[in-house]
Amino acid sequence: MENWQNQPNYIKTFDEDECAIYTQDLSVFYGGTIQKLFDVSLGFKKNTITALIGASGSGKSTFLRSLNRMNDQVARVDGSIIFHDLDVNQKKINVYELRKTIGMVFQKPNPFPKSIKDNIIYALKANGQHDKATLEQLVEESLRAAALWDEVKDKLDQSALALSGGQQQRLCIARAIALKPEILLLDEPASALDPVSTAKLEDTLKQLREKYTMVMVTHNMQQASRISEYTAFFHLGHALEYDTTSNIFTNPQGSITEKYIQGSFG
Repeated sequence: MENWQNQPNYIKTFDEDECAIYTQDLSVFYGGTIQKLFDVSLGFKKNTITALIGASGSGKSTFLRSLNRMNDQVARVDGSIIFHDLDVNQKKINVYELRKTIGMVFQKPNPFPKSIKDNIIYALKANGQHDKATLEQLVEESLRAAALWDEVKDKLDQSALALSGGQQQRLCIARAIALKPEILLLDEPASALDPVSTAKLEDTLKQLREKYTMVMVTHNMQQASRISEYTAFFHLGHALEYDTTSNIFTNPQGSITEKYIQGSFG
């Protein structure tokens, strides 16, 4: 493979007021000196799905977790993360409040060992909501938004652990959106699901973009092309290319991007 460092970066930019969140020169260091992310500047357009693609170890998940400060305990993050005109990569920021508005859905479904209903109520109560009628309403609203209500409405008191993997992942999405976030971060949300469950999850995400901005790490190129409007390609800690998904998959500007899309490496 040719020296990718000689390839210029092709990064699509948006006006700041178009972005739900954007980064400026974001770098991440583990152990104080091991740099895993190098000066990444990306903006994410409101009410869209952006896919982050690249080989394992390219920095996708490290970048994603930086957006709501999930790396704080394990890494040093330099640079800026701008959300509502505020750099949220400052020590004074309350990260717990931040994560209410920038939610996270992980690779493997992680429902609480509680009932389906209590999975959502627990999160709401932990954030100060205790009115019973409001809680019941938010449970239904969240499950409907996650396209799960019709499947579980008659068994809300049953254990969430009895749900299928796909249902558990949609429950985790319902739990996240119950807190009314503006942004959802998704770290390979379908990697542990079968094709039918994956299709249902993708349909859910496409419906949710009317209300939320989503940034999703995926190794599934077909999934990225199906549901995202924009795609960023990461390579060895660098964001090398960022454009509309259509352009990335049909007319990539960089030879490294093209080789990855074609399956030549990764």
